[in-house]
Amino acid sequence: MRYARVLVNGRAAWGRVGDRDVELLSGSPIDGRPTVNGAIPRATAVWLPPVVPPVFYAVGMNYRRHIEHAGAALPDRPEVGYRANNALTGHGSPIVRPRDVEGRFEAEPELVAVIGRTVRRASHEEARASVFGWTIGNDVSARAWQHRDRTFWRSKNSDTFKPMGPWIETDVDALAQRTTLRVNGQERAAFPTGDMVFDPYDHMVEITKYITLHPGDVLWMGAEATCQLEPGDTVDVEISGIGVLTNPVQEAPA
Repeated sequence: MRYARVLVNGRAAWGRVGDRDVELLSGSPIDGRPTVNGAIPRATAVWLPPVVPPVFYAVGMNYRRHIEHAGAALPDRPEVGYRANNALTGHGSPIVRPRDVEGRFEAEPELVAVIGRTVRRASHEEARASVFGWTIGNDVSARAWQHRDRTFWRSKNSDTFKPMGPWIETDVDALAQRTTLRVNGQERAAFPTGDMVFDPYDHMVEITKYITLHPGDVLWMGAEATCQLEPGDTVDVEISGIGVLTNPVQEAPA
């Protein structure tokens, strides 16, 4: 099943995505079993981030090729950081590059786990059972700011730097898929989605030793490769079995 959040009459609504229509739901499918309250054509849908997470977790370097490219050591245990909800934007919405960004402005294609139940001190099996579904993220980064600032506050968290969507897929073996990154239709990277140092469940086991995960929390799983973005580009992140997240890149107005 595919679930999304769409804009209807100026308000966010949950929907169940079909081939032609988006059935509008009375509430969140993560929290219960909502009823259907109408439908809109899928072709006209305005897509919002498919969930607004209570907590936005993000894994750093989690693929060997990315780690080797950065000249870093392989991690010896799962660790996560945090990102800001203000950075989220939906499928089809622009990534806006601030005018004072210099140097590398990059896309990172990522698998995203959406948590479906409260979990603390989880076993690997409990972690697996607590995932509601999977979506796609693009971890946009301004590298000069990343190296210059004491934290990632603007390099990773500026408005629109975290496209996510287009929907949550609940019926997929996410780690058996393939991730592809394209810019203007040209493939820039492709890799097995599950070829991680530590998988989502490893991270959830480690997180829940100390922190309770809640329904709607998201966990971004890192990327094997990155690529440069410029204003005027259109970037696609595809994960087979889930979908394609597409966003144009714009320069911020003066």
